[in-house]
Amino acid sequence: MSQSLLIRICDRLLAAFGLVVSAPLLVVLILVSWWDTGSPLFLQTRVGRFGRPFTLIKLRTMHPGTPQVATHLAPKAAVTRWGKWLRATKLDELPQLINVLKGDMSLVGPRPSLTTQTELIEARRRLGVLNAWPGVTGLAQLSGVDMSRPQLLAAVDARMLADLDLKAYLRYLLFTLLRRRMDIMINTTHISG
Repeated sequence: MSQSLLIRICDRLLAAFGLVVSAPLLVVLILVSWWDTGSPLFLQTRVGRFGRPFTLIKLRTMHPGTPQVATHLAPKAAVTRWGKWLRATKLDELPQLINVLKGDMSLVGPRPSLTTQTELIEARRRLGVLNAWPGVTGLAQLSGVDMSRPQLLAAVDARMLADLDLKAYLRYLLFTLLRRRMDIMINTTHISG
């Protein structure tokens, strides 16, 4: 059995298990988010595998009506107090287990970009990153690289995917659960941004 097939099987099994185990917590988070913003779930079109769009599901962390831009471009005042806590704990990402179960995402992979992040999309296309399923977590998140540096992010994503086997997949998940950081070395000679 191939490594990619094993990873896809693990995705589905772990996502199903995670949804069952976290269901009571998710219900509480949705209720508090509904009280906080009046609209607990946030649905957004993101770029998926092969550049195809899909609908990402998250808990809302910003006031409704906030422009849909990359997080680093959003006004800080748009994030609610509850939303800040959700982001700090990463619990706003919990509904993405539904995306994994549906087959839109993997637990480990490059974070899906907005359809308007053309520089990142092109850099990922050039490096073959768009051939992979986007993920809930990955090397970029664990090493502190965000979407404000699209060329670097695409390079980190490509590096992760080049070495992504079942062992690395499980290591990324473990580091995410333990909230541990991964330090990486990337050749930035040809990277701008």
